[in-house]
Amino acid sequence: MSARTQPPVVHSLLETDLYKFTMWQALLHSHPGAQAEYAFFCRNTPAFPLAELLPAVELELERLCNLRFSEAELDYLRRLRFIKSDFVDFLSVFRFQRRFIELRAEGEALRIIARGPLVHVTGFEIFILYIVNELYFRRLGGADAALADARARLQAKIALLQAHPEQLQGPDPFIFVDFGLRRRYSGAWHEEVIRTLQTALPEHFKGTSNVHLARRLGLTPIGTMAHEYLQAYQAFGFRLRDFQKAALEGWVQEFRGDLGIALTDVIGMDAFLADFDLYFAKLFDGLRHDSGDPLAWAEKAIAHYQRLNIDPRSKRLVFSDALDIPRALALHRALRGRIQTSYGIGTNLTNDTPLQPLNIVMKIMSCNGQPVAKLSDASSKTLCEDHTYLAYLRQVFKHPQA
Repeated sequence: MSARTQPPVVHSLLETDLYKFTMWQALLHSHPGAQAEYAFFCRNTPAFPLAELLPAVELELERLCNLRFSEAELDYLRRLRFIKSDFVDFLSVFRFQRRFIELRAEGEALRIIARGPLVHVTGFEIFILYIVNELYFRRLGGADAALADARARLQAKIALLQAHPEQLQGPDPFIFVDFGLRRRYSGAWHEEVIRTLQTALPEHFKGTSNVHLARRLGLTPIGTMAHEYLQAYQAFGFRLRDFQKAALEGWVQEFRGDLGIALTDVIGMDAFLADFDLYFAKLFDGLRHDSGDPLAWAEKAIAHYQRLNIDPRSKRLVFSDALDIPRALALHRALRGRIQTSYGIGTNLTNDTPLQPLNIVMKIMSCNGQPVAKLSDASSKTLCEDHTYLAYLRQVFKHPQA
C-alpha cells in the first residue's frame, strides 16, 4: 500500500498534549515576537534507518499543514477555564506553515528542524513525534501479533491494580493518567488503551494529556508546562540567573492559580528549589518530576516544604519519568500519607509491545538567536549543541559536570 493510500496519522489539531496549548497561550501573550528553533533526535537505535521514512513524513506534514481547528474543537477549548478567548480566536485562524519546518536525510538519520516564530513552531513537536512513531511501526509490520501481546500486557497491568484495592484507595488513593501520546504505537491503539482503562479502573485512571481523546471520551485533559517554556526564558532578556523565577512569575500571572504544577529539572532540582521560595511554594499546587532518582527528589521536595512551614500533605508531586505501574505503585507506597502524589505514565501504557519503542524527542535548541538548554537531573537528557553556552549555564547555576 502506497503512503497516499494509507490513512493520515493526524486527524485533528486538538490531538496534542494539553501543555502545548497552555504554554502556547502563555508565550503568545508574553512573547509573541520570539523566534525559535526545534530539532528532532532519536536516542536509541531503530530497527531500520529512520531516513527511509522521509517521503512518508513529508506527506504527513503536508496533510498536517492543511488541517484547521473545527468550530466544535474551538468551543471545547473555550470551555476550559484557563483558556482565554483571544487565544481561541488566534487558533481559529491558525494553520501550520510548511515553510517553517525542514526535513532531510543525513546518512541513515532523519533530520527535522522547525525554525520560525515561536508561536508557530512550538506546536509541531508532538505531531512530529507521533507521526514518526506511527509510520515506523506501520513499516515494521506484524501489527496483529504486536497488539495481541499488548492487550495481554494491558490486562496484566489492570489485574495488578485490581488485586489489592484496599491498599490503593482511601484518603491518599493511587491516581494515574495517560502521558503516552508522543511515543504511542498508533492512534487506534492509544484510543483502545484509554477506553479500556476508563472502563476497568475508573477509581484510579483520571485523565489524559491527549486533548482530542479527552474531549471525545469525556476525560479530564491533564498538563501544565514542559521544559521548553522555561528554557525559552533563558533568551527573553532576563539575567540568566533569574530566568526560572521570571518563567514561574509569568506562569502565575497568566493562569492566576490554575495549572499549578511546576516542572523542576530544567537546571536540576537543587537550582530549582533555590528559586522556589515561599512566594512560589504557596502559589503553586505542587511539582513535577521528570529526571533523576524519584524518591531522592521527593525527599528534597518534602524537606523544602517543611523548611518553609508548609504542610507537604497540602501539596502534590507528579511523577512522569519513564514510569510503569510497578514503579508508580512503589512510589505511592513510599510516599503515601506524607504528600499527595499522582503518576503520568506514557510509553509503558501506549507502546508496550514486543517491539522496542523509539526513544525520540523534539527539543527547543535556540530562541531569539541564542542557544538554550536544560541541565536535568539525568545527564542523558541534556541536549545542547553549543558547549560553550552549556559550560556557562553550569557555571551560573553551580551545576555539577556530567
